[in-house]
Amino acid sequence: MKTEHKLAIYELLNRAAYYFDVRDTDRLEACFLEDAQMLVEIDGGDTYGPFDGRGAIMELMRGTLEAQKDKRRHIICDVFFDAEDDNEATVVSTLVVTSVDNDAMSLVTSGVYRDVVRRTDSGWLIADRHLGLDRGF
Repeated sequence: MKTEHKLAIYELLNRAAYYFDVRDTDRLEACFLEDAQMLVEIDGGDTYGPFDGRGAIMELMRGTLEAQKDKRRHIICDVFFDAEDDNEATVVSTLVVTSVDNDAMSLVTSGVYRDVVRRTDSGWLIADRHLGLDRGF
């Protein structure tokens, strides 16, 4: 896989985190394929999903945002490619979520994303997202 594609994928993952944080759900939605899937598993706890289709994923995202009254930042780091070819890649990354509420900053949770991304005519998009959280959010 060309370096320019890896950079575009890295940017996609960071854009999705940023758009969630700034509550730009239209741009967040554009990061996912129409038939994307998502599953959220909390270590030792609940499983949410699978969510089938971009609409179901966005319903989860919008509901989560409505419930959050603090300011959160989703930090994506430790990104690497587990599998790759010219049109699809499996990307693993670490997630750290912070919160600011009443001038106090705290760590909300951390976890690991395992994303399958696909190349489309409009660029790279998330096709399948698995989020394994270390604790609830």
